[in-house]
Amino acid sequence: MPSLQDLGELKIIQMLERKLQTRKHAVVGFSDDVSAVRLSKRKVAVLKTDMLVGSTDIPPGMTKRQAARKAVVANVSDLAAKGVRPMAGLVALGLPARFNAHDIREIAAGLCDAEKEYGFPIVGGDTNQSKDFTISIALFAIADRKDLVLRTGAKPGDVIAVTGKFGDTSAGLKGLLEKKIRPHRLPMPLYDAVFNPRAQLDLGLRLARSRALTASIDSSDGLAWSLHQLSDANHVGIQLDHVPVSRTAAEFAASYRYDARELALYGGEEYHLVVTVKRNKLVRARRVAQGHLIPIGLVTRKFRGVRFNRAGRSINIPRKGWQHFKSR
Repeated sequence: MPSLQDLGELKIIQMLERKLQTRKHAVVGFSDDVSAVRLSKRKVAVLKTDMLVGSTDIPPGMTKRQAARKAVVANVSDLAAKGVRPMAGLVALGLPARFNAHDIREIAAGLCDAEKEYGFPIVGGDTNQSKDFTISIALFAIADRKDLVLRTGAKPGDVIAVTGKFGDTSAGLKGLLEKKIRPHRLPMPLYDAVFNPRAQLDLGLRLARSRALTASIDSSDGLAWSLHQLSDANHVGIQLDHVPVSRTAAEFAASYRYDARELALYGGEEYHLVVTVKRNKLVRARRVAQGHLIPIGLVTRKFRGVRFNRAGRSINIPRKGWQHFKSR
């Protein structure tokens, strides 16, 4: 019998979906960043839940306030990728018995920070005792079905673009987990990427309204993994001609002898959006994004998977990224 490590998160989700009646009831199911069910001919209820677990998701030096805020950010980012603004949220907390009143105030402050930042209330939830600190967030929204930007929809000839440069979170986590740098000594872009990540909600909404996008996905599982998911969902290939590495990540890589491109491709928890754009609407999309949209390649029908054009050679980009139960 395969273990959870053998299966990995993706196969676990596929096993659950096969047993449930998702396809019968959902407009959008397990295969996208969010789920959606029909409310009327036009309107859908958009639902999202994601969980943060202390032992796997909270790096050294992160406060409980930062962790609570990050749990909300992870959920908001997936709605941002669909072009949907959250209306309300729920929180379920698993709290170790060792926690005290100060810890609860810190968690509440972090949730409040996120409420104010993204403009929706957290209206209820649940608490329970657990061995590991756990925060599970669920978000709710209502949208027109035609306005959702799904993972599907990309066509050959579309431009692949991202809403930021990559590598900061990966560099920051390597610095912390391999004890090369203490949190307070991290360069500020790396510190913010790890401890104060931001979901690109307003940008995601603007891009969706531009009608220039054909598909979109949140990059929190890593750039390479997200590109492979777009390739799979649309039965196309993705030819990269540029991997956008942040200057701070490149400097970190040079100082500590890492490959900067690998930091950018195979990290995670960077809440940029990875989108496909109609070629004839790229100018419009870049104008709407106000400088925060970077073309990195093209969608193609010539092959499946993801390749990088390096010095005239086409190199396969491995299907690697963050999966629970698998380290990479």
